[in-house]
Amino acid sequence: MDVTEVPERVVLLDEHGAPAGSQLKSVVHTADTPLHLAFSCHVLNAAGQVLVTRRALGKRTWPGVWTNSFCGHPQPGEPMEDAVARRAQDEVGLTLRELRPVLPEFRYRATDASGIVENEVCPVYVAVADEEPHLNPDEVMDARWADAGALGAALRATPWAFSPWFVSQAREMSLYAG
Repeated sequence: MDVTEVPERVVLLDEHGAPAGSQLKSVVHTADTPLHLAFSCHVLNAAGQVLVTRRALGKRTWPGVWTNSFCGHPQPGEPMEDAVARRAQDEVGLTLRELRPVLPEFRYRATDASGIVENEVCPVYVAVADEEPHLNPDEVMDARWADAGALGAALRATPWAFSPWFVSQAREMSLYAG
């Protein structure tokens, strides 16, 4: 049996955040990226450390940049919590528990050095994982567990060293208050 991978799609949004169709993920991120739905997740371990990851060098936007634990896009019709769990497995090989939204209306627009734009309504979640990550090298090239307060200080002192969405999210999350 020939199993063909179904291409990922993103949910396009109107300016009010309502679904307005879908587009192939492979073509949506350009210099004129339409507003679309995504999510970010910050994963904690039992010691209260947060998992930070470094994006793979093959990533189209912000390659090699340190960021939050993982991000992704729900597929059309996919419940957000299911999408978060799916990407946790795909990117960092983690099973999550205690998944909860912390910035449900987070939205940002940022332009990568290559000129590609991220333009997302991106609810932010926090979750707990009990195991060590198993990185998908197509997505993540490195990962570390970090003290949240120290990480918050690093985000404030050297924001250029991190993804712009991570810096913005951390400003709004009490998790990273030092």
